[in-house]
Amino acid sequence: MKILYNILLALASPILLWSLYAKKQGKPSIGYRWKEHFGYTPLLKTQQPPIWIHAVSVGEVIAATPIIKTIKAHNPGQPILVTTTTTTGAEQVEKLGNLVEHRYMPIDFNFAVRRFLKSIRPKNMLIMETELWPNTLNTVANFGVPITVLNARLSEKSYRGYRKVQPIFNLLSKHLSHVCCQYREDAERFINLGIAKDKVYVTGSVKFDIDTSEKTQRLGMELRSEFGQRPVWVAASTHKGEDEIILDAHRSLMRTLPNALLVLVPRHPERFNSVFELCNNLSFNTVKRTSSQSVTEETQVYLGDTMGEMLTLIGASDICFMGGSFLGSKVGGHNLLEPAALAKPSLTGPSYYNFSDITKKLVKLGATEIVHSSDELTQRLEHLLIHPEQAQELGKYAKKFIEENSGSVPKTLKIVFS
Repeated sequence: MKILYNILLALASPILLWSLYAKKQGKPSIGYRWKEHFGYTPLLKTQQPPIWIHAVSVGEVIAATPIIKTIKAHNPGQPILVTTTTTTGAEQVEKLGNLVEHRYMPIDFNFAVRRFLKSIRPKNMLIMETELWPNTLNTVANFGVPITVLNARLSEKSYRGYRKVQPIFNLLSKHLSHVCCQYREDAERFINLGIAKDKVYVTGSVKFDIDTSEKTQRLGMELRSEFGQRPVWVAASTHKGEDEIILDAHRSLMRTLPNALLVLVPRHPERFNSVFELCNNLSFNTVKRTSSQSVTEETQVYLGDTMGEMLTLIGASDICFMGGSFLGSKVGGHNLLEPAALAKPSLTGPSYYNFSDITKKLVKLGATEIVHSSDELTQRLEHLLIHPEQAQELGKYAKKFIEENSGSVPKTLKIVFS
């Protein structure tokens, strides 16, 4: 099975590398650092063994941030290395400043991972969510480095996929020291795939431990003051095929609330320019966040063409629509906890299977509503924006939900370092 896997990996690697290195608008270039994907990893600033956290891209880096800050708060001298696969993830790590160092994750070839380990010599490997590669786990385990999966998710769809390649899953699962799952259902699926019960824990989602610091709130308030006294809603993490639906809803909303402002935030940076063009082609007065142009009363759409500022953009809005939820089975929604942490009511489309448990609980509380079309989205936005006191009350329910479920980070770290 190992031989078959390595043959398939060798055949697929040119495609994987092309997707990583292909130039796209809004996507940072990897430049001379491409060698790191093959294990040619520069030495760290210190010889002290680091805690190694792997976070594949932006979302995982954001999820890892409270873990990183907690480790450094308790042990300021402990080096932390964060690896990412993508350049956008690397850009997000840069925002952590001197808390961590960054390197690119080597591709899942034994020779690349060995080179990396000889250079870095980590004391632990912490993997955010479920980024599991057989050769990497095997090589890391052979170096005597304990491996823990944090904030682990395993959807029913992924579970069925792993069942179809059970022998490959068996290659990697035996090397895991701990699997810290978000929910009981995730833990049950990992156990059903053959991971020993005494290695599997339910620690909750670290995403509940969202850092809504005074600085984050201040930045949101400052941006809101730039928008002026007007109704503002944000469409967060939208995907190709959704922006037209969002903009159609916004046009309808402006018939009732002509001064309404849409903050439109595409999920992927390579779409920033094309979404800006779409807004202009549909005759919306649009301002990019990265431009020097000021928001005026005539501005209808504010394009969030930056990475890692979602909390600021949500904080400047009254209501959040979460993208990735109008595309059937293609995406399955995104995390509604960020608006909840900022006491904002949220709306989502009918496809939210990746965050089913959280969404259902927020819907039950009344803090989230499900809409099935552009017309429904307009109707719910109109109602909540015309009745801001009701929107604020729903936001309080959302915030309480976050407070009642936070605390995953200390539970997780207790297991990791026990």
